[in-house]
Amino acid sequence: MNHKKVAQDILSAIGEDNLIAAAHCATRLRLVLKDSSLVDQKALDEHDDIKGTFETNGQFQIIIGPGDVNKVYAEMLKITDVQGSSTEKLKEVASNGKKPNPVMSLIKVLSDIFVPLIPALVAGGLLMAINNVLTSPGLFGAQSVVEMFPAIKDFASIINLLASAPFAFLPILVGFSATKRFGGNGYLGAAMAMAMVMPDLVNGYGVANAVAEGTMPYWNIFGLQVAQAGYQGSVLPVLAVAYILANLEKFFHKRIPQVFDFTFTPMLAIITTGLLTFTIVGPFMRLVSDGLTDSLVWLYNTTGAVGLGVFGTFYSAIVITGLHQSFPAIETTLLAEVAKTGGSFIFPIAAMANIAQGAATLAVFVNSKNEKERSLASSASISALLGITEPAIFGVNLKLKYPFICAMIASGIASVFIGIFRVLAVSMGPAGVIGFISIPAPKVTSFMLSALISFVLGFALTFLYGKKQMNQTTTTTIEEKANEDTPDVAVTQQAGEIITAPVTGQAVALGTVNDPVFSSEMMGKGIGILPQSNEVYAPADGTLTVVYGTKHAYGITTKQGTELLIHIGIDTVNLAGQHFTTNKQSGEQVKKGELLGTFDREAIQAAGYDTTVLVIVTNTNDFSDVRAHEELNVTNGQEIIQTIS
Repeated sequence: MNHKKVAQDILSAIGEDNLIAAAHCATRLRLVLKDSSLVDQKALDEHDDIKGTFETNGQFQIIIGPGDVNKVYAEMLKITDVQGSSTEKLKEVASNGKKPNPVMSLIKVLSDIFVPLIPALVAGGLLMAINNVLTSPGLFGAQSVVEMFPAIKDFASIINLLASAPFAFLPILVGFSATKRFGGNGYLGAAMAMAMVMPDLVNGYGVANAVAEGTMPYWNIFGLQVAQAGYQGSVLPVLAVAYILANLEKFFHKRIPQVFDFTFTPMLAIITTGLLTFTIVGPFMRLVSDGLTDSLVWLYNTTGAVGLGVFGTFYSAIVITGLHQSFPAIETTLLAEVAKTGGSFIFPIAAMANIAQGAATLAVFVNSKNEKERSLASSASISALLGITEPAIFGVNLKLKYPFICAMIASGIASVFIGIFRVLAVSMGPAGVIGFISIPAPKVTSFMLSALISFVLGFALTFLYGKKQMNQTTTTTIEEKANEDTPDVAVTQQAGEIITAPVTGQAVALGTVNDPVFSSEMMGKGIGILPQSNEVYAPADGTLTVVYGTKHAYGITTKQGTELLIHIGIDTVNLAGQHFTTNKQSGEQVKKGELLGTFDREAIQAAGYDTTVLVIVTNTNDFSDVRAHEELNVTNGQEIIQTIS
């Protein structure tokens, strides 16, 4: 790469006088511009050395790649009068003195709490769907499968038990995650939540009846009558309790001498929180929770198909803003009280929006003559149809604009039918074409009909609108370009190799990570790992091409030529090296399994950052395929990626 030329090309595209401030992280330039509408986006999109662009939080980000971005950045500073800046200072410039948005801050907190719980809730939801298939009459005949085949009755019973557990003991999951997010000990949070669902208490689902019938037992605490009410299926009360517990724990840690701290802080935090929970906080937050649930049910019943149509039209736009990250908290409440709510209206709408975006991306794949665009659209469309839309939205549809708008229209129309048919989900699951497994048997046909409408309209509108426009542009294919540039040189492919996990944790699909640049595979294919350890190891033998001063990322070129990026956390460059350690330097040779550095997961998470470790093959285009092995759990040194020559 000619770094000086790339810097000049970028400045020409954005306008040198348009640049206010600049910084860079491990993969991208982060720029603050006077007016982003003045950018020559086409020039950036067609540049061979630019992997993509993305605008967020007042920053215009240009993805270059590890090992090159810092050099392009240096050349850019030489050309312009703009002074270099840290990413943290750049955020201040981008915010231009604006106060943090309290709504977005709240959503970020809810996301941090509920996103880690999704695997458990999805597992329970899918098992619940299986139980519904086995026990619902009218699905395969007049009788249910269990009634037709009594021998599987006990098997269905076990499935039901496993499906119900995550929701019956939901407060324990929320208590652990929330207390940890608020800076307290997650296990104390779980212990407090266990007290809230003890069998000695009146089950949370029966509290209203017990009060109405006068059968609620009470404790007499120094003359105060305290209801022995449980909180099964509760969300908001546990969030409030976790916040109080975490802050009480911090309070006692600061004031109790260290020699007594370990012994007495947990006890004092639990007993104080417990008394507050059953006397004041729990009953009050139960009223708030019931009010929220009743309001959502009222909104759904009142607005009906029209309201869902509007929601469905703008659902994908909500995804762009990040507001959708608060939905798991709302949806969990709806599902936890399914007897009252009938289920969740959010899941079917999300499925319609995702299917529409996938169909629009598929239409782009059919229409486009650009091989790079077709390659991304082909994989992104399948991902979106299965429920993961970030690669489709950020990698394809938003860039072209009209596919995104066409998909919004299709989603809105399909959501109207969801409202007409009154389709609700009774469990969590994949919000895509296979989302029918979360729908009650009598409504599966209605769901699938709505999904078909979403797909057909999303594809047809995008295909018809884009066909003439896209056919006007003839783009040279990669093979033609290679022949033109080097007609006498044979193009050789690198041999494939095995890449191992640099950390121990839970492997997740790259499309699910909370960063559009990585999830859309702009940087290349790879995998995410939710770490369960604080050590980072070399995933292969090779050379450390980049070790960033912020210690949050490493670039490695393996002996076989695979170029890897190990990126610890999302936006953790802003921590400026805090909570990270490394003894490695650029240019060092490393062996597979050799310790590269460490990081403090809990401190990073407490600072409000996602700790997902990303392993990206940045020269993905040098291979015919890069396959990630998305095992549920991996240990460092275990095979996670295989390149195919």
